[in-house]
Amino acid sequence: MGSIGSKDEDDDPLFEELDDAEEADADFNVISFKTVDEIEKSIVDSPFRAIYQTNNFLLPQIKDVVDESKTVNLRPEYQRRSRWTNKQKSLLIESFLLNIPVPPIFLFEGDFARYEVMDGQQRLLAIREFFANQFKLSSLGVLAPLVGRTYATLPPRTKRTLERASLSAIVLLKESRASLRDANTNRVLELKKFVFERLNTGGKKLNAQEIRNAVYSGVFNDTIISLTRTPAFTNIWGIPPYSAEYTEADYESPERKKNALYQTMGDCQIVLRYFALQNGKGIKGSMRSILDKCMEANLDMTSAQGSIISKQFSERLIFADALFDGAPFRLSPGDTERRSESMYDAVMIAIDRLWAKRNDLAAAKQAIQAAYWAALDSPEKIEQFTGRANTAADIRARISAMEQLFKACIQNA
Repeated sequence: MGSIGSKDEDDDPLFEELDDAEEADADFNVISFKTVDEIEKSIVDSPFRAIYQTNNFLLPQIKDVVDESKTVNLRPEYQRRSRWTNKQKSLLIESFLLNIPVPPIFLFEGDFARYEVMDGQQRLLAIREFFANQFKLSSLGVLAPLVGRTYATLPPRTKRTLERASLSAIVLLKESRASLRDANTNRVLELKKFVFERLNTGGKKLNAQEIRNAVYSGVFNDTIISLTRTPAFTNIWGIPPYSAEYTEADYESPERKKNALYQTMGDCQIVLRYFALQNGKGIKGSMRSILDKCMEANLDMTSAQGSIISKQFSERLIFADALFDGAPFRLSPGDTERRSESMYDAVMIAIDRLWAKRNDLAAAKQAIQAAYWAALDSPEKIEQFTGRANTAADIRARISAMEQLFKACIQNA
């Protein structure tokens, strides 16, 4: 079975970046000098070459193409989730009306005449949603009189102007397919994902989990995403429930799209933390490094292995929920809404380590709840579990403390 590597966790914030010192070390490379001929030959001989063509689409065509989801895959596995605000969508529409140049979108030609969106997902969704009258224009800087209008309520001439506007698309053709090894990271990248990373080095920076979703796609990543849709998970973390009733073009309900954990893929990072911290020996280094290495270690996971770990995670999450009467991972008994990722780490891993004694844990539920709140009855005690002290040693200590608390309650039952 693919190793579920365990790694140490970062601060209470969901997405941490490398320390400056770590980044400096990661970016430092020993330069090997080559002759001009050697350099030019390496470029000419490189099999890693992009072949592309440029197309232009009228905006009404964009809506039709997006709605025909068999033609364009708006959300390949490496894309981020929808994150544009109504203001950003409105300003895009205003740009089209003012004939202001809009950057092209980038598509990858896959098999069977189907295209994947590498860059431009947010623009395509905004165009589709406006032509479908799904939002009203707001916060316009120049065309303020249009604020509050949908596509259907635009003046006729304005509507015609928008219908004549176009968006260019650069299509990376399937003949470009190749892979290479990144000399800095030693990772093998497919061309489409390599281009995706390069396209996203500017603009709105991807957070750590969005990058993992892009780079480490596969069964393990798909399993994580699937687990974030389960009723137990969405209920615990206050995420609107997932419903399969929405079409592929709609992807998710508007309520889910507005949820901060869902938007940022914070829900996926929460699930990943469980798998990354399972093996205590792997809790070392920064949390970001731990999570990255867990994803990398499980790149070759099979579907059968994914099913096994999915069942394992779900069983432990449901057990934790029942153990704390439907309100697990809290720092205050009076707060029924907020959950702490650090308490989630400690409780979930402690339960996992004591899974063979789960019946004993269930029998000691009242004692466990009393001991849990006693362990959090002062700011100093809460500090131990909040994640503000976030070295690998601190993380191991929090998990160990919760495990010992559970064991003591079992023994005294």
